[in-house]
Amino acid sequence: MRVHLCAVGRIRSGPERALVDDYLKRFDRSGRALGLGPAAEHEVEDKRGGGREAEAELLARAVPAGALLAVLDERGRVMTSPEFAAVLGGWRDAGRSDVAFVIGGADGIAPALRARADFALSFGQMVWPHMLVRVMLAEQLYRAASILAGSPYHRE
Repeated sequence: MRVHLCAVGRIRSGPERALVDDYLKRFDRSGRALGLGPAAEHEVEDKRGGGREAEAELLARAVPAGALLAVLDERGRVMTSPEFAAVLGGWRDAGRSDVAFVIGGADGIAPALRARADFALSFGQMVWPHMLVRVMLAEQLYRAASILAGSPYHRE
C-alpha cells in the first residue's frame, strides 16, 4: 500500500526536513516487507493567496485517484500508536493500494475537503504547526511499521 503525504508548504533544508527524510526512509525500509510503502511527499503551495479553499483544491489534486483520504485535524480521532498501526494494517489488509494523509496549512483544512475524508486523525487537542505535524506523521508511520513487524522500536 503506497502512502502519500499531501501537505501545504515546502519544507526547506533544516531539522524538519532531515527528520521527515529520516523517518520516511526508515518507513520505506521496514514497511516494504509488510506491504507498506513506498511513501511519497506531495507538497503544494498556493502562491495566489486564496486561503484554505485554494489550498484544498491543490491538496485534492495531489491525492491519487482512488486513494483513501485521511486528514490530519484536531477534531479527528486521537489514538495510541498501536491503534494507528492496526488501522494502517487494516487498510492494507482490505486491499487499499493508496492512502493519502492530508496536512493543511496554517489555517487548517477547508471544511469541504475535511468532509470528504474517509478518516480524520488528531495528534491531540492542541494545534501543531503544520511542518511539525509532517514530522510527527512520518515518525508514526515508521513506528506503525515497526509495531506491525514486531520490532522493539515501540515500547509500551
